[in-house]
Amino acid sequence: MELRDALSQIAEIRSRVAAAERFRGYRAAPVAVTGLLAVLVAAVQPLVLPTPTEQVGGYLWLWLCTAAVGAAVAGSGIWLRHRRSRNPLAKQLTWLAVGQFAPCLAAGAVVTAVILRNAPEHAPLLPGLWQVFFSLGVFASCRLLPPAVAAVGVVYLLAGAVNLALAGGPHALNPWAMGLPFGFGQLLTAAVLYWNLERPRHDPAR
Repeated sequence: MELRDALSQIAEIRSRVAAAERFRGYRAAPVAVTGLLAVLVAAVQPLVLPTPTEQVGGYLWLWLCTAAVGAAVAGSGIWLRHRRSRNPLAKQLTWLAVGQFAPCLAAGAVVTAVILRNAPEHAPLLPGLWQVFFSLGVFASCRLLPPAVAAVGVVYLLAGAVNLALAGGPHALNPWAMGLPFGFGQLLTAAVLYWNLERPRHDPAR
């Protein structure tokens, strides 16, 4: 019994240490690529979907594919770091980071499916809802990332609120309702990651 208690306490201590660490699996370059991808797709959308409110299925296919590619690009650095690391604490930190962000993605997927199935006329709300859910994921990840990442969460939250307010107007499903928030938000995230975690540090004593 004492051994089991000791092992439980060790596991709890490791979990708390992992939560106090900075997660370095998110890399600036892949995150920046996802931002540029969002801008590129926004520029292309009018060419392939000139009337998105009448082509909701195509709109969703376009942006869900973009999200999948972006997740694969951003997640590649996490996966490689996880595979190469021999430090159990680093592996635990990876799972902790993924676990903090995954619920917002799951919630976004569920809400998207429900709206499409039961109220497709409300599809213009989706860009704003996606950004609100994404902001919640960013806020949930703040414990493992530099404090400045909270500003990114605020950007996504405000962008989501604006898009929800404009969802019923002539700007419904406008390509830049996705391109600008995710383009700027991801590039801002990349800048925060680079400045706080990746830029070369100069030792003043040298």
